[in-house]
Amino acid sequence: MKQKAVFLDKDGTLIKDIPFNVNPQLITLSGNCVEGLKHLQEAGYLLVIVSNQAGVAYGYFTEAELLPVKTKLCELLMKHGINLSGFYYCPHHPEGITEKYTSVCKCRKPAPGLLFKAAKELNIDLSRSWMIGDILNDVEAGERAGCRTILIDNGNETEWLLNAYRIPEKQCATINQAATYLLSTHEQKLERI
Repeated sequence: MKQKAVFLDKDGTLIKDIPFNVNPQLITLSGNCVEGLKHLQEAGYLLVIVSNQAGVAYGYFTEAELLPVKTKLCELLMKHGINLSGFYYCPHHPEGITEKYTSVCKCRKPAPGLLFKAAKELNIDLSRSWMIGDILNDVEAGERAGCRTILIDNGNETEWLLNAYRIPEKQCATINQAATYLLSTHEQKLERI
């Protein structure tokens, strides 16, 4: 049987946003996320990061420098008994300076490629899954992949360019609020079916 998952944007959603940061010592979890993540995990959701990492294409850091970032995130979450099931990132950007990564790809959000890759590798049912992020590119990636979506409205979305894929099911201030909505609204409906 396929798994259900919550896909999480990294910078600005799961952790405090420091542009192009790969220094593990500067990584801290966003406020009001731990309890929500615990409840999602207890409800059987895999927790999977999907993140654009254009700093690789821009030459600010290498893909190898993202490994300590993943390790730090896993450590921070494990301190609270939370298991990260996957860490997927896109190193591309069409305006990058590192030739290998300068391209229009299918994995850079708002494209859904990272979610499709995770779904294939982790046996995830996208129709039972959610995407939570802090900008509408996250929402669009989730919608295009067939997930339900929640926007963490913390001020990081500044353009508000809307189309049919960029309208989240719900807007919340924190991951804790998003988890409460997700679990109370949809898990109860699934139990009645």
